[in-house]
Amino acid sequence: MRTTATASTKGSRDKSKASKPVSRSSKAGLQFPVGRIARFLKAGKYSDRISAGAPVYLSATLEYLAAELVELSGNVAKDSKKNRIGPREIQLAVRNDFELSKLLETVTIPSAGVTPNIHQYLLPKSNEEKDQ
Repeated sequence: MRTTATASTKGSRDKSKASKPVSRSSKAGLQFPVGRIARFLKAGKYSDRISAGAPVYLSATLEYLAAELVELSGNVAKDSKKNRIGPREIQLAVRNDFELSKLLETVTIPSAGVTPNIHQYLLPKSNEEKDQ
C-alpha cells in the first residue's frame, strides 16, 4: 500500500512548494526597483521599444551612483564628527570627487553652502614676496 500512496503523491504537485514570483531586482541582485524603472522608461517615450536589459542596466548604474555618493558623504560626515548625512556633507563629497563633480557640475544642492576656497590673490603676501 505504501507504493501506491507514494506513486499517487509523486505525480501531483504540492501547493506549498509552488514557485512564487521573483522580482527582476532580486534576480539581478539589486536594491533599486527594476520594474518601476522599466515602467518609467516606457512611459517616458524615450523609444518605441525598450529591451529587457535596459531597466536592469539603468537600475544597476543608479544603485552604484547612490552607493558611491552615500559612501563619500558618510566619510565627510565622519571626518567632521557628525552622525547624520545632510546636504552640506553631500555637497562637500561631490565637489571633492573629480568624477562626481564633473557629473553634477550644473546641479545646485539646496541648503548646502559652498566649498571652502580662498583665492590666492586674496591671501596676504609672505615676507619673501615683499622683499622682492
